[in-house]
Amino acid sequence: MDDREIHAYLAAKQHDSHMITLTQSAIKELKNLLSKKNAAPGTGLRLSVQRGGCAGMQYVMEVDAAHDGDETVEQDGAVVHVSPDSFEYLKGCHLIYEYSLSDSGFKVQNPNASRSCGCGTSFEAKGEEGTYDPANDCK
Repeated sequence: MDDREIHAYLAAKQHDSHMITLTQSAIKELKNLLSKKNAAPGTGLRLSVQRGGCAGMQYVMEVDAAHDGDETVEQDGAVVHVSPDSFEYLKGCHLIYEYSLSDSGFKVQNPNASRSCGCGTSFEAKGEEGTYDPANDCK
């Protein structure tokens, strides 16, 4: 899926009521990942955010079963569990899988971010601009 197709897909999904939506590439790669790990039924990609990274909040992704309070999203057989303490940061996000020579992997396109880092693993949340100093994480 090229950038034009991704943007068209995301525009069509913009008004979706799910916590998150997945592109076809993310669905394919997530299903492949779970198959390679012989994951038990109900296991999926657990997505959460925590303080840190170069922009204030960083995405955390791991293959795991649902935890109490998680919101589980299933799309075309791909399962994503969203941590309850991350709902406000992830509502309306799009999970994509980007193919690149230098950095292939899952990426989050987040409408709740005022800015994202170049590597796509961290973001600054809207309403929290300027409140994070990465130097504090190095102490």
